[in-house]
Amino acid sequence: MSRISFSLQSILPQEERLAVFKSKCDLYIGIPKETSYQEKRICLTPDAVSALTSHGHRVMIEAGAGEDANYSDKEYSDAGAEITFDTKKVFCCPIVLKVEPPTLDELDMMNDQAILISAIQTKTQEPPYFEKISSKKITALAFEYIRDEDGSYPAVKTLSEIAGTASIAIASELMANSAGGKGLLFGNITGVPPTEVVIIGAGTAGEFAARAAIGMGANVKMFDNSIVKLRRMQNVLGQRIYTSTIQPKILLKSLRRCDVAIGALRGKNRTPIVVTETMLEYMKKGAVIVDISIDNGGCFESSKITTHKNPTYEVNNVIHYCVPNIPSRYAKTASVSLSNILTPYLLEIAEDGGIENSIRCNPALKNGVYFYHGILTNKSLGEWFDLPYRDINLIVF
Repeated sequence: MSRISFSLQSILPQEERLAVFKSKCDLYIGIPKETSYQEKRICLTPDAVSALTSHGHRVMIEAGAGEDANYSDKEYSDAGAEITFDTKKVFCCPIVLKVEPPTLDELDMMNDQAILISAIQTKTQEPPYFEKISSKKITALAFEYIRDEDGSYPAVKTLSEIAGTASIAIASELMANSAGGKGLLFGNITGVPPTEVVIIGAGTAGEFAARAAIGMGANVKMFDNSIVKLRRMQNVLGQRIYTSTIQPKILLKSLRRCDVAIGALRGKNRTPIVVTETMLEYMKKGAVIVDISIDNGGCFESSKITTHKNPTYEVNNVIHYCVPNIPSRYAKTASVSLSNILTPYLLEIAEDGGIENSIRCNPALKNGVYFYHGILTNKSLGEWFDLPYRDINLIVF
């Protein structure tokens, strides 16, 4: 007697799966010159532009947009880009690509139903910015929200890598006599005690700060309130370092002995202050603080925002470097990193037949969308600014 087996699922009604037909489309991308203070990066390098134009896409770049990143208009022209002095013409392109979020005046120049790909920098925004995007029915994607298959945020990660590595290079410069430091060479020279470095925060920036410091021979101590992150750090660095949760007495003991302190903490809102000015009084004269987290408030009570032109100040004889947007100091490296992330996405959008199909097929891009044809689709932004929002999965499916 034969036995017939079947699953209940097989006899239940199933939803109809509609095919998504893809047909390649040509992109027309505008890259305006950055006008934000201290911003020197550009989203696409000449090599990236060449990759796009060789696939039949058009790229229009405002004259001088790449100069601060050491890319000339001729390099972009040779790569196939169209160069123009007309800013409005660039913003009228169907796709606008920027590093910094556009100003209200720049949004005014954009066409209705255009696509904007840029950073969003939530902490600097006001409701009128979102109202303008909504009124023009713009579809906007934020670098910070684009999420890879492994759950990581590639743009945030690569800029954190740069900031972490750069923090050690900056500290090394500030330790020299010419910068008002103690005249120490960062590292481990025979017969000379190694540089003592305290890193507060075991995220990506903290990891790359540790890698750079260890590579130069320093002794590193790392603090974070996440045991998981600290354990991961022990594994990924390839050697054992001193780690601890953030306990005031233990942290103070390490700060008293250190030559360099790196602030690399991140918080959901403002970065928590873990080093008070009272603790600062016990640090060595001429010690250096580089507060990477200053763009989110800073984790040292004595931290205040400085600029690339006047980057340092002293409190209790301790040198402070508190410049937000450290990657802009290394504009070419940061531009190449951003370009490497964005170029494959742009080519994928074209292969999918446009942003509509890409959002349907690519969860990473869908996560990056915070406005879809003028509709706010990001829950955190809606709650932060008290604006109505809708789940993008209920709009695009």
